[in-house]
Amino acid sequence: MFRALEQAGLSPRLDDKRGFDHGVFVPLKLMYPEADIPVVQLSLVNSLDAVTHLAIGRALRNLEYDDLLVLGSGFSFHNMRAFFTQNTPEIQAANQAFEDWMEQTCCDPNLTETERYQRLVNWESAPHARFCHPREEHLLPLHVCYGLAKGPSNDRLAATILGKESGMFHWRQNRSAEEY
Repeated sequence: MFRALEQAGLSPRLDDKRGFDHGVFVPLKLMYPEADIPVVQLSLVNSLDAVTHLAIGRALRNLEYDDLLVLGSGFSFHNMRAFFTQNTPEIQAANQAFEDWMEQTCCDPNLTETERYQRLVNWESAPHARFCHPREEHLLPLHVCYGLAKGPSNDRLAATILGKESGMFHWRQNRSAEEY
């Protein structure tokens, strides 16, 4: 993985003192309770730049592993204050507008990959983006996954969490998609 990231012009560093983040530990504990799979945790770049995280995903395309699972843990809605306030029609409308934008961006097969990429680069211009994501660290794992997949999401699941809709996207390997 280091080599693939370095070849893409990125500068990965190993931190062997850091334990697993809850974004790794919780999903994998549910998926693999016996902890019987090898795991490598990849942290976000502290600049929180969308282009960089898309590039990380692109770099990971060069990994040659059978049965590789890349898990981008986060939520499409992550406004902690809104989670614990009354769910007004305005909040519901803002949440839904961003969810609709996310679904179109990630799933619409009629978007070109250049259009999809540009939408993700400019995610802050989506309807109510900063309301739904005051900070982007819970959205950027999706950018890494899309960068790796380079095509529309194969599946979208929705969950209601503390009264707010949040989408989850699944990509299967797609090596034939157009390059952006």
